[in-house]
Amino acid sequence: MSLRTEGVQCGGVAVEFDDDNDRDSPVIKARNIPRSALIYLKGPKFLIYVSGALSMWGDRMWHFAISVFLIELYGHNLLLTGIFGLVVAGSVLLLGALIGDWVDRNPRNKVAHASLFIQNISVTVCSIVLMLVFSYKKWIEEIWDGWLTVVCYTVVIVLADVANLASTALTIAIQRDWIVVITGYNRGHLAGMNATMRRIDQVTNILAPLAVGQVMTLASNVVGCGFILGWNLVSLIVEFIFLSRVYRIVPALSVKPPAMEHQSYLEKKRERKRSQGRTSARPAAAVSEDSTSLHLQEIRRIPACLHRLRGLLSTCQEGWRAYYRQPVFLAGLGLAFLYTTVLGFDCITTGYAYTQGISGSLLSILMGVSAVAGLLGTVLFTKLRKACGLVNTGVISSALHLVCLLLCLCSVFAPGSPMDLSVLNMGNASDVGGMTGGHQRHGYPLRGGSNQPLLPDRSSIHWTNNTVLFENAPAGTEPESYVSIILLFLGVITARVGLWSFDLTVTQLLQETICESERGVVNGVQSSMNYLMDLLHFIMVISAPQPQHFGILVIISILFIFTGHTMYFLYARKVKKKPRTNT
Repeated sequence: MSLRTEGVQCGGVAVEFDDDNDRDSPVIKARNIPRSALIYLKGPKFLIYVSGALSMWGDRMWHFAISVFLIELYGHNLLLTGIFGLVVAGSVLLLGALIGDWVDRNPRNKVAHASLFIQNISVTVCSIVLMLVFSYKKWIEEIWDGWLTVVCYTVVIVLADVANLASTALTIAIQRDWIVVITGYNRGHLAGMNATMRRIDQVTNILAPLAVGQVMTLASNVVGCGFILGWNLVSLIVEFIFLSRVYRIVPALSVKPPAMEHQSYLEKKRERKRSQGRTSARPAAAVSEDSTSLHLQEIRRIPACLHRLRGLLSTCQEGWRAYYRQPVFLAGLGLAFLYTTVLGFDCITTGYAYTQGISGSLLSILMGVSAVAGLLGTVLFTKLRKACGLVNTGVISSALHLVCLLLCLCSVFAPGSPMDLSVLNMGNASDVGGMTGGHQRHGYPLRGGSNQPLLPDRSSIHWTNNTVLFENAPAGTEPESYVSIILLFLGVITARVGLWSFDLTVTQLLQETICESERGVVNGVQSSMNYLMDLLHFIMVISAPQPQHFGILVIISILFIFTGHTMYFLYARKVKKKPRTNT
């Protein structure tokens, strides 16, 4: 059986990726069918799937619940939720490279176990704090003139942020590193595991918030906290056992390349710089020992914490440089640009849909259809990759994504669109609040005025994961035409097919292209880039919060997405110019 391989070299280590041919012949597979099911259930792939499903389910429940809890704590106000989102995005943006470097520097089992433990324990302690606050809120508000409440809010946000950082580390370790090793560097198997993990993520993204939402609705917030607490404790034990078993039955996980045996790539780079500095300093020391001794005394006066801070900043700087050096840099940056968009099923888009007369029940159905479209994207990815190759799969997925988004662009100018550029005129700011008739010609009238932001008061909404479902919509106030909103959601839903196929393509390119000694830090910086671009889309909404602005946000989003895909096209063109044995 012929095999074509392609190596990724770094530090003298070559990692070879097999082609799509399976190692076993069809005859041998047929003979092993009676035993295959049992072997599969005991195998590392199934254990990773179950562990990943438990982790994703817990993450989705927690992300949904913490948003609701923060709103309830602060008197049905979005302030705490906004602060929490800013802290989470900012921490990953600043610490992404450090997290990735930590993943690189430590054995795989210790990284996975530590991340798992920190994440689940942080969520558990945070749930306990929330239970106490909800149970004794009035008593807590009377202590220290209400400052104890502020302390509780701070503790909750900090613990939730720590849990998110640990979840980021666990995702980098398992989905960007372990999976590559478990598949034996086989492209076909790697694509299959990536697609399956994404399908699990899509399903849990819908079902997990619904499950915990029902508990909180039928019981109370305290019971909801207890449910999440119990889930995390059970999940911690099960995931720990499963990951430990995977580590034992896959010997390759315990082996890292020689360059990684004791030090990470960045740590070795810093060591080389220090050794070069000592070598160049020897002649100077021979000339003037007094100046050298004075220099050493000055260094000793610097506090140890500043030395540590300097080392951390150096790690961040070198991590971003390592990301920039990657051959797949343009593809990764292109993927990050896709995060600056309002064309997704988040609270922004669904809030806008509410202003256009779409009911909460219909939004729920559209969410389900969107999830199905995402699953179709994972199927499309596996088919296209096998037929056209990985790089070409990204090109086709990008084109499909852009074509579908043309429907969203058409919705901006279609009948029923509330876009009104005159609202942007700051000189007419005083007239915005009093707009009537003409300015709301196609809009769905809002309670409190047409300049009301996309997210109204919490008293009229139900929250689901990244989605807002509204109640008590005013009767008899429908827009003149639903053409615009239909085109918008038709484009958003169909675009999910190309989007998730493209996402999986770039994910696998990162897995295949980045050498093992840099895999953690580069993926950490990629996470930072994703959060940075996601922050930009919230800044866009803050700058233009009214429904009349949404068309402008759509156009800006499409421009960012087009820029991201253009970066990928440049990467694909660059790759095709090089002689490659297999894509």
